[in-house]
Amino acid sequence: MNKIIVNVINQVCPVPLVEVRKALRKAKEGDEIEVIGTHENSKKEIPMAVEAAGKKVTEITEEGKQWKIIIKC
Repeated sequence: MNKIIVNVINQVCPVPLVEVRKALRKAKEGDEIEVIGTHENSKKEIPMAVEAAGKKVTEITEEGKQWKIIIKC
């Protein structure tokens, strides 16, 4: 299992979503993608895009303005 980190802190739409989609294409089954960001709308859009791609969001955490989304491939 590989862990792919996607750091999109201070990036706004559509950059976080584009970067997550790139990571989803690179990831192999069993990999984990960790997305770290600050853009509020992306926190809602990314899980929807992940599910549309047939993957699963296993965790969403927030600390202040920063959030983290864990995706299982």
